Amino acid sequence: MAKSRRSGQTQIEHVAGNGVLDRRALLSSGVALAGVAATTSIAGVASAAAQPLANTEWLPKAVPISAQVPAEGVVNVEGTRLHYWDTGGEGPAIILLHPATGSDRIWTYQQPAFAAAGYRVIAYSRRGHAGSDAVDPKKPGTAAGDLHALIEHLGLKHCHLLGSAAGGGIALDYSLSHPGLVLSLAMVCAVGGIVEPEYVERASRLRPKGFDAMAASFRELSPSYRAVNPQGVQEWERLEHAAVTGNRLGQKVENRLDWAALSRLVVPVLVIGGDADLNAPPPLLRAYAAHIPGAELVIVPEAGHSLYWEMPELFNSLVLGFFAKSSTNRSFSLPG
Repeated sequence: MAKSRRSGQTQIEHVAGNGVLDRRALLSSGVALAGVAATTSIAGVASAAAQPLANTEWLPKAVPISAQVPAEGVVNVEGTRLHYWDTGGEGPAIILLHPATGSDRIWTYQQPAFAAAGYRVIAYSRRGHAGSDAVDPKKPGTAAGDLHALIEHLGLKHCHLLGSAAGGGIALDYSLSHPGLVLSLAMVCAVGGIVEPEYVERASRLRPKGFDAMAASFRELSPSYRAVNPQGVQEWERLEHAAVTGNRLGQKVENRLDWAALSRLVVPVLVIGGDADLNAPPPLLRAYAAHIPGAELVIVPEAGHSLYWEMPELFNSLVLGFFAKSSTNRSFSLPG
């Protein structure tokens, strides 16, 4: 563990060697199959003795999808309709914010697991995504504003936010605007939005000419996953093809997202991603986490940009452990 220079809080990077979870240690400790009770336990896992494994034992495996809770609704925001689903319940709320290639339909591995852990689980499709209206160029609104309208519509007093990729930037923007409503923030494979010139230039080197024209599954699923789980790739592609249904561009952020903004975050933050992510590789994850006081950083081996989909059991365990710790340490209510 390393101490945060900014806050004096503990900043955890779960490492084996240089900044990644060791797959052999994970498997020898039963984490990949049994899950993790809390994120801090990984520090011990990463140093555990490991026996040599066959070359295929660490690869991502197919995971069956459990039954979903069919509780859907629509919220009206400035004349625009946003589709959402809500498991209900009395537990703390978790709101899931999808990547640009997704919608509220992608969380099939998370909804039952998070609900079974005692949470009220909510997801919605942003403007231009499945079930929601397109962005109106004349009245685009802000994505953080839409999220706040949903939170008010549901009467939530506080919530955990989990944002994947583009959804992470929106969760970050919202946490800066409404820190008193956010119990904690999990940023998953999410490193966009920062306007620092050096960072923008570094990120641009990841996407050579023609990169965006490549198949989304190539850009966002790891080679390991694509090699061993063709059925999972097919289902991911089905959801991705159905995700964008109208214009989704034109919404602005509410805050200038720079290093100074990250340093002002007062909510607990988990930065988590995969070491095989072409969009958000470990150097960018570390840069993000280094500017967030007390941030926890987890880098998962063999995982790509869709970590929530590729390794759902491990992902769910890590995130639920982080949320449980944050629920214990923080309590907020709506202002007024």
